[in-house]
Amino acid sequence: MRKQDYNMNILIIGATSGIGHTLWKHYDSMGHCVIVIGRRKELLDNMGKESENTHPILCDISNITTFDMAWENIIHQYGRIDLAIVCAGIGELNLKLDVETELSTLSVNVIGWTNAVASIYGLFERQNFGHIVTITSIGGMQPTPIAPSYSASKSFQINYTKSLQHKSKGTNIVVTEIRPGLVDTRMAKGEGLFWVMPLEKVCHRIVKAIDNKQKRLIVTRRWRILNFLLKHLA
Repeated sequence: MRKQDYNMNILIIGATSGIGHTLWKHYDSMGHCVIVIGRRKELLDNMGKESENTHPILCDISNITTFDMAWENIIHQYGRIDLAIVCAGIGELNLKLDVETELSTLSVNVIGWTNAVASIYGLFERQNFGHIVTITSIGGMQPTPIAPSYSASKSFQINYTKSLQHKSKGTNIVVTEIRPGLVDTRMAKGEGLFWVMPLEKVCHRIVKAIDNKQKRLIVTRRWRILNFLLKHLA
């Protein structure tokens, strides 16, 4: 993984576990200023204690008012954001189609996510530069009866990111979509899961895609095959 020529201001939303947490460790170790947003105070506090490069912010993106206030403070304090990685998301198995569970998923994965991504993109337009990375899911390629709101919300994120990629053409804004399959995190739920990818391996490839300003990465290779099949044959 190559080292940047300068220290960046990096924002990671959803950094207390999984992919976001591993990416935080990588960028923090390189000496960048890493602003981390999450919902779990104890984990955020521990991250802040580990490194003077890390700046934790307690925030649930589904609370629009709270996020907007946090976002204003971030801009005021740090001035610019070079790289923003949006990892925040939830997904519950919901065979019984409990309405509260469905709406809770949408409040994070669609409403809060869109508010965060649009706010970041707006800042990048004012800056005239910036790199935004969205972590979507292979689950957005096919309806999932056991988790309807999750698959639908990830499909939304995929298409929203594509829209921003079209919007950013001819500008200094880079938009990267990372589309993982099943990764060994707490988000991987259910019995008999297959092709569960090691977290470190997945994040290594994500960092490489970010460094190369890649438009899209489906991780890992075997999931690219399934993505192709779902796209063209389903």
